[in-house]
Amino acid sequence: MTAHSLLTTLLPLVADLSRDLPESERYRRLLQAMRALLPCDAAALLRLDGEWLVPLAVDGLSADTLGRRFKVSEHPRFEVLLSSPGPTRFDSDSQLPDPYDGLVDGIHGHLEVHDCMGCPLFVDDRPWGLLTLDALDTERFERVELDALQAFASLAAATVNVAERIERLALRAEDEHQRAEIYRQASGQQHKEMIGQSKAHKRLVEEIKLVGGSDLTVLITGETGVGKELVAQAIHAASARADKPLISLNCAALPETLVESELFGHVRGAFTGALNERRGKFELANGGTLFLDEVGELSLTVQAKLLRVLQSGQLQRLGSDKEHQVDVRLIAATNRDLAEEVRNGRYRADFYHRLSVYPLQVPALRERGRDVLLLAGYFLEQNRSRMGLGSLRLTSDAQAALLAYNWPGNVRELEHLIGRSALKALGNCRERPKILSLSAQDLDLPDVSAPPAIEAAAETAPVVSGDLRQATEQYQRQVISACLERHQHNWASAARELGLDRANLGRMAKRLGLK
Repeated sequence: MTAHSLLTTLLPLVADLSRDLPESERYRRLLQAMRALLPCDAAALLRLDGEWLVPLAVDGLSADTLGRRFKVSEHPRFEVLLSSPGPTRFDSDSQLPDPYDGLVDGIHGHLEVHDCMGCPLFVDDRPWGLLTLDALDTERFERVELDALQAFASLAAATVNVAERIERLALRAEDEHQRAEIYRQASGQQHKEMIGQSKAHKRLVEEIKLVGGSDLTVLITGETGVGKELVAQAIHAASARADKPLISLNCAALPETLVESELFGHVRGAFTGALNERRGKFELANGGTLFLDEVGELSLTVQAKLLRVLQSGQLQRLGSDKEHQVDVRLIAATNRDLAEEVRNGRYRADFYHRLSVYPLQVPALRERGRDVLLLAGYFLEQNRSRMGLGSLRLTSDAQAALLAYNWPGNVRELEHLIGRSALKALGNCRERPKILSLSAQDLDLPDVSAPPAIEAAAETAPVVSGDLRQATEQYQRQVISACLERHQHNWASAARELGLDRANLGRMAKRLGLK
């Protein structure tokens, strides 16, 4: 490595510092320059986010790597790199597991990384992330190249410092940490990240930023499983109320008799079983945000009472005459066509218009292109950690199968598929593997050309002679059972597909012996 070759590689990056480049392009050029300077089979730039390392750019690694989130404590090599003040080269016979084993792009077998080195990046004298280089050949890297990597890392730190995300991170890291803690305390759930690079996903993120800064009521629409609750969390996090509670209520998960109590609270003795006074979701969310999921399930009576609260900001607990003033930003979500529900008289027009001040459509997974691979990578890393594996990866035919599938259940279906397939594939191994690969056969995706379940049920329904009532009930059992199976026994979702009221579906299922 000569000083001239080092200078030739670094000069274009120095020039890039003064150019207005998209963040992804800036990082791509950074890794390309590093591979030109230090030839390797794979390179990555990772940002340190608390106890996680988040890939921002990869070169030579599989596409799903960008969706993975590496927990530092579960990857000893990352721990070593982050604890070192400068570059580190691992011996080719190091016994420390490599997080990239099985992830090198274009390698179909279980070929492992044999030589690797990396360097921590510091921004404002604080650890920001890592640059990593990996090679499939033993002894590819020489000790002398550590100096070149150190020189490159210094410029890389300046590059990431210029990027808009890094500027925001430096200004808001502490604030975001506080917001995350408040959210976890309020909801009892771990914050999930919105992952994607498709145009449809980026448009959604931009809309979230736009409406998040306002106090408008948002109606999130989209198919089952697209992540509407995650969008609601992102809107709250982007709002001026982010340091206040985000309170959620699934309107389909409660009997109609309890919805009012959950929303508005009750006083002691308001109804049978009301032994104590209780605040409702509106009061718990005071100053913050209330998220009503599956808002299409609310009865006309509850809609009328909600409309009054939204208009006046005043509510009464059940059984009380006392008014309570609340300041709540409402976000609602549904996979129903509420405009159609209004036309059919099943939904109040005034309440619908009050909800849909800012309608926000979440794209289906099939509209997001290669985002499916990034999301798959995220779920693969989750399952790798949960199952205690060294590496969990997709074969090329599995990636092709994911891209070809239509995803009627969207992101939720993908999450369940990865978890189920990984568990089954591990169960089929005689010995616990170091690298577990999921093939298209392991995924066992249904044939996208198969007829819909209701049509299939009709085609396979037995011909029953004689009693028409018995034949009708048998057909109803088949259709309802198939629909429940498709919706993972979510009765509200099944009722929507069948065009029935949830309560009516429950009564019908009980009559048919399905409950």
